[in-house]
Amino acid sequence: CLSCKGCRSDCPVGVDMATYKAEFLHHHYAGRRRPAGHYSMGRLPVWLRWVDRLRAAPVVNAVASVGPLAAVAKRLGGIAAERRIPRVATETFSRWGAARDARGTGDLVVLWPDTFTEHLSPSVGRAAVRVLEAAGLRVALPPTVHLAKPPVGDGRTVALDPVSLLRGRGRVCCGLTYVSTGQLDRARTVLGRTLDLMSPVLETPAPVVVLEPSCAAALRTDLPELLHDDPRAALLASRVLTFAEALERLAPDWRPPALDRPVVGQTHCHQHAVLGDTADRRLREAAGLTGELTGGCCGLAGNFGFEKGHFEVSEACAEEQLLPSVRRAPEDAVVLADGYSCRTQLEQLAGARGRHLAEVLAEGLPPEL
Repeated sequence: CLSCKGCRSDCPVGVDMATYKAEFLHHHYAGRRRPAGHYSMGRLPVWLRWVDRLRAAPVVNAVASVGPLAAVAKRLGGIAAERRIPRVATETFSRWGAARDARGTGDLVVLWPDTFTEHLSPSVGRAAVRVLEAAGLRVALPPTVHLAKPPVGDGRTVALDPVSLLRGRGRVCCGLTYVSTGQLDRARTVLGRTLDLMSPVLETPAPVVVLEPSCAAALRTDLPELLHDDPRAALLASRVLTFAEALERLAPDWRPPALDRPVVGQTHCHQHAVLGDTADRRLREAAGLTGELTGGCCGLAGNFGFEKGHFEVSEACAEEQLLPSVRRAPEDAVVLADGYSCRTQLEQLAGARGRHLAEVLAEGLPPEL
């Protein structure tokens, strides 16, 4: 089980094996020592926040680029020897946002700074802000426990301009990495703290835009299941929108740039199983992005494909549909992959650069002044 959740939608009786797997791991390792990967990748949000707090991204990247040092790090972290350690961004998405003047005058949306966008792929967040603002929307980050300056906008939500997410002690998190490794008690704690942080937002009608499909799926399904006795959980789950859904519902008159290019790639497995891709299809069509994305799973599936002993299975999954379709694609095709895991798999197994739909659309916008 890769925790791809494909069985949730494809199985005739809707058996969610990913949930069963998480519950099994939770009970199996209760009071026991866990595999190294559960500590390294399962607690990835914590490690990456410490890397940022200590400004240690250059050091981490340097270690990962030196073969013998990287080998030791992978062995200690339970990571497959065949894998390359992804680079950590030297400037997080939130830090970029704090130094930038907020724009947009329309409806307010709260952009969720998931761990992958925040620390590993901030270009996706930057592109999403540009596109959402081009569509006339106002973009804000979730509030923090301790605000460095008074809130702005609607009086409760913290806009990108005056306050950075990292200036406070609180961090929102969907709990995905804890759930996938069966650390459910920790996941409940993290999600409870997230609801406390998001409470001011939930008192407003602002929707929450989530760029990472697996994080959006976790907020829509895992959150209300794990905290079923907290009414705020169901409320936050109901506010979650994907990037394409936000543009379609909140800026229906906006027209994306005409790109007129073929696309190749695959629909994220969590999006296929939980979120749906109807809005994405319509947005791609409006932008002139032609072609169908494949189904299946890229095989990386978060921590699964990085864990020791899983590389061959991970590679075989990618060779089922995704990698052959990329190899057959025309040279000018855009490789679409909204999930960070999917983009990482494409880079490491095919040498292809996958891009989030937000990045593709942002490239067609006029340059920022």
